Amino acid sequence: MDILKERIKEDAKVLDGQVVKVDSFLNHQVDIDLLNEMGKEFKERFKDEKIDKILTAEVSGIAIACIVAQYFKVPMVFARKTESKNLDSDKYESEVYSYTKGRTYKVMVSKRYLKKDKNILIIDDFLANGKAVESLIDIVNKGQANLIGVGVAIEKGFQAGGKTLRKNGIKLESLTIIDSIENGQVRFR
Repeated sequence: MDILKERIKEDAKVLDGQVVKVDSFLNHQVDIDLLNEMGKEFKERFKDEKIDKILTAEVSGIAIACIVAQYFKVPMVFARKTESKNLDSDKYESEVYSYTKGRTYKVMVSKRYLKKDKNILIIDDFLANGKAVESLIDIVNKGQANLIGVGVAIEKGFQAGGKTLRKNGIKLESLTIIDSIENGQVRFR
């Protein structure tokens, strides 16, 4: 997706550890026009699939997932990272390790919002090693729902996440794939 590649070239910052910081337009401050184009693209890429719900992880995937849900005209639910009084006690849980945060945490979805045999599309902002997506897939499986596919805005193609998902037969649609980061420069596939 050329418009996303251009924004990454213009506005992203590469940090130590090959972290691509896109907080100025994607996951802190959000460019709604860009997200709208991304939502259209995900709708096009999954147009032949019956989607009942969009699932994402708290926090960074929420904005993109909302726009995608709008195009599919279905609800969006996000896996929460923290317990709260207003989260149902009857929930599906999974653990995920966050490379950027350097810790493991639980993600949770109320059983009320993930029903057996419903068709689920997972949407997220980044795919690197795939741990966040794996935890969401685990939740989909625990709910006996049908995983239709995974859509990510930015895939780090030089890390294992995308390769593992594809090897496992999961339909993965990445709007852009970074092949490498060399000397602080992002190179696209």
